[in-house]
Amino acid sequence: MEWSDSGIVLSARRHGETSSLVMLLTKQHGRHAGLVRGGQGRRARGLYQAGNRVSAVWRARLEEHLGNYVCELVHAAAAGLLDDALRLAALSSACSVVEAALPERHPYTNIYGEFLSLAEDIENGAAWTESYARFELMLLAELGFGLDLSACAVSGETTDLIYVSPRSGRAVSAEAGTQWRKKLLPLPAFLLRPEPAEPPPAEELRAALNLTGWFLSGHVFAGAKLPPARERFLERLALRG
Repeated sequence: MEWSDSGIVLSARRHGETSSLVMLLTKQHGRHAGLVRGGQGRRARGLYQAGNRVSAVWRARLEEHLGNYVCELVHAAAAGLLDDALRLAALSSACSVVEAALPERHPYTNIYGEFLSLAEDIENGAAWTESYARFELMLLAELGFGLDLSACAVSGETTDLIYVSPRSGRAVSAEAGTQWRKKLLPLPAFLLRPEPAEPPPAEELRAALNLTGWFLSGHVFAGAKLPPARERFLERLALRG
């Protein structure tokens, strides 16, 4: 059994004395693990940094086996962010959220493409923090838990939308949400824009990540805590102010 695919490194963990268990998000085969023999070597550790893009060959005797990876580096995203701890933390966060959220060996070609776009924005984009928040919204939608921010869940109005219901995931207008505002989640205005334009204010960004985090934890992770790498990203954002 053998296939070749393009992939993004999500994680690499020590396996035995010299090998690594590598998890990739591949274009055609989804989240897929494989053993890398010699993965603890100096060169290999640099190759299998979270966020790096690779060309992968996977081989196994049977499809259900763990199998082995042989990969070639396509783009060293992680190395290019070593001088920017916040952007590097964002890339690590995205990798950890995707790894925890997606079932293994199920193709998600749209998520793969959106991840590539996010990684490029994190490396070079001015509005990359907005791109990150939108990526988590997209992830929720792809997994069947998309938010409906198009109109007020109570009145049907499409203006002055400033809340989201934590139960339904639908937007609520300022007027309709007045008496329940303490139980509603804030809806940052930048999420209503058609596409990223400029870096959102810090307060709005925190509100956006609190919003996506609420639904990721409650629906995708069934109430479990979000990955530690995401928490570290939020901590670095808070320090930046």
